[in-house]
Amino acid sequence: DAVPPAELEWRRLHPVTPLVRGWAVLAVILFMVGRQSIESMPEGDMSLATDHWGFVVLGILGVGLVGGVWAWLSWRMTRYAYDRDAVYVHSGILFRQQRKVRLDRLQAVDIVKPLLARFFGLAELKLSVAGGGDSGARLGFLRDADANQLRNLLLARAAGVETADGTDPVEEAPESTVLEVPVGRLVGSVLLNAATIVLLVGVVGAVTTAVVIRQVAPLFTVLPIVFGLGAYVFSRFSGGFGFTGAISPDGIRLRHGLLETRSQTIPPGRVQAIRIQQGLLWRAAGWWRVEVNVAGYAESTDGEQAGAVLLPVGSRDDALRALWLVLPDLGADDPTDVLDALLSGSGDELGFVTSPRRARWLDPLAWRRNGYAVTGRALLIRRGRLVRTAEIVPHERTQSLGLDQGPLQRRLGLTSFVLHSTPGPIGPRVVHLGDDEASRLLADQASRARAARTSAGPERWMQAAG
Repeated sequence: DAVPPAELEWRRLHPVTPLVRGWAVLAVILFMVGRQSIESMPEGDMSLATDHWGFVVLGILGVGLVGGVWAWLSWRMTRYAYDRDAVYVHSGILFRQQRKVRLDRLQAVDIVKPLLARFFGLAELKLSVAGGGDSGARLGFLRDADANQLRNLLLARAAGVETADGTDPVEEAPESTVLEVPVGRLVGSVLLNAATIVLLVGVVGAVTTAVVIRQVAPLFTVLPIVFGLGAYVFSRFSGGFGFTGAISPDGIRLRHGLLETRSQTIPPGRVQAIRIQQGLLWRAAGWWRVEVNVAGYAESTDGEQAGAVLLPVGSRDDALRALWLVLPDLGADDPTDVLDALLSGSGDELGFVTSPRRARWLDPLAWRRNGYAVTGRALLIRRGRLVRTAEIVPHERTQSLGLDQGPLQRRLGLTSFVLHSTPGPIGPRVVHLGDDEASRLLADQASRARAARTSAGPERWMQAAG
């Protein structure tokens, strides 16, 4: 039903919201003007022309004023309400939008605090639901306490817990911290990253060349690399800063962020796929990274895959602890041995099926490692020799299945098995199986997925548990 109930109590966002949102417009303008000024300088001339700075300043102020008015109108036209079943959001200036977020499809709830919003004690509430894309909603900005209270209320109702009509505060469920990332380890993981090494090599090479030829042109040629890789490296540090993971009755709670802090709550059972990965440079330190796909949680604003990182960097025990948070029962008699074979094993031990010998022509390093195993709860996939990758997909989370075969695979009688998960960082696939083995896996996994879905629990997990 797209028409909201008549008895809803409609609310507005915090009045400071236009200021928090509008500053970004001014920042973009200043960046563009600065870049244009640098690019227009004569080669070797580091001074800035000042003939038309008065017009530039007036232009910046004018555009900033227009952006501020637009932000105020957007705030004025936005309102929200909620009841036991859904959250309703009305927004839009030229084109009105009416959005309904059903709580029984709620996948995750985030509290995001950009740097300027933290100064005013504000936070943005982001609701992710099954379906992804634009099916969720953003409520920004609210007072910090109001955002926390609303998150607790929505999670309780999404879990099937009876609550009051929103007049009484909902206590935050207790939690137990199980994962932490020390700053030293985070810094080390960023330094031992291929992107960081490429960035440092590029900068050192450009500086050396500029000194030798006594011109600044090489420094400008390396700027795209510095901006691109530098932003990526900083995002890895900033996103993992202060990372903690906790378990509570309402889900898995993740807190992290340097400039923009993020508090995420992922309800249990909503994770669709898990990936545990270790790069070559991390092997000596024994570090691993854990990422997940969550339905409706894949493509965030700002171009990042929000909610994808369950552990930025951690020991082997930390990685397995993160896995147990989302899949406490692997469905294997000897889960420790199976996980050892999954993470660092090779060959056909413990029931793993690997690529046939002829696959060495396509993957000479990892053909003995690439393969899969099946447990009572999930399909386990491993691949890669230099970068070890392990993917786990619960049977009931299988979206669809397929086979992929390139021209060289066709000549060698090889086929890759593809398991389609919800959008996210993980695309599970078993590479270079024999044709017959890939077809057999396709049929068997389809049967396992159907059987697992028939016995899967209801969406409102705490109600079922009660």
